[in-house]
Amino acid sequence: MKILKFAVAVAIVATLFSGCSKQIVKEDPFKERNITSPDDTLRDYELKKIGDQIYMNETGGNPEYLMYWSPRETFPSLGYGHFIWYPSNQPQKFDQTFPAMIQYYIDNKVEIPKWLEKQKKLGAPWVNKQAFEKARTDSKFQQLKTLLVDTKALQIRFFYDRVKESIPEIMDNVSKADQKHIKQNYEAMANTEGGWYPLIDYINFKGKGLKGTERYNNQGWGLMQVLKTMKPVSKGPQALQEFSRASGAILEQRVKNKPSERSFLKGWLKRTNTYATSIY
Repeated sequence: MKILKFAVAVAIVATLFSGCSKQIVKEDPFKERNITSPDDTLRDYELKKIGDQIYMNETGGNPEYLMYWSPRETFPSLGYGHFIWYPSNQPQKFDQTFPAMIQYYIDNKVEIPKWLEKQKKLGAPWVNKQAFEKARTDSKFQQLKTLLVDTKALQIRFFYDRVKESIPEIMDNVSKADQKHIKQNYEAMANTEGGWYPLIDYINFKGKGLKGTERYNNQGWGLMQVLKTMKPVSKGPQALQEFSRASGAILEQRVKNKPSERSFLKGWLKRTNTYATSIY
């Protein structure tokens, strides 16, 4: 009888374990949506070239702007991709990316200052631009600057991963007809030599295009809108040219919807013009 009870108990445990195992199987968001999954073969020299170009786009080559607070903004922009990090007292109109970058450091076993790990949930440690500028010589400010300078490739890898993760999310937020169109244009860009630079830079520059607060006259300006605005293309130089054209058109539309931003347009179009040919 004891042996029988033991056998029954083993069978129950095995059944429960089997049920638990099934629950932890993760779906492949690309396979579920019939999207070609990136093969993660972005090479070191590609990361370097992309990082160098984004650095020029964001800072003009001036290291002083690696950590910058624009007088027009309510948040600082940090690192090679000018990650947004809001202070706790500010509403988050745009996608905040730096807390996710802090977590990315942790996930990739990068040693970061203890204060920075704690600050991740609290928001930027400077309440306004004045406090930010005053802190430039502080030890914490300098620790963060050193971390950012030393991790260029990892920051660009973060945006690469962000593009990949955003595509299934974008597909889930458009109509069936637009899904096919966006899928074709994304795959054309992802499979074109030099195509990852425009994808990475634009999502860093203007976001995914999903956030409700990132709209003027109900028209957004993110990656989703660019892929949707593109004419259908196949991989090759024409994909780069079309992405460049569409991204410029989206930003011109943004300025048309909010004329007070016209002073930015020249710089924005200079940036989107860099998408038209491969940078490597």
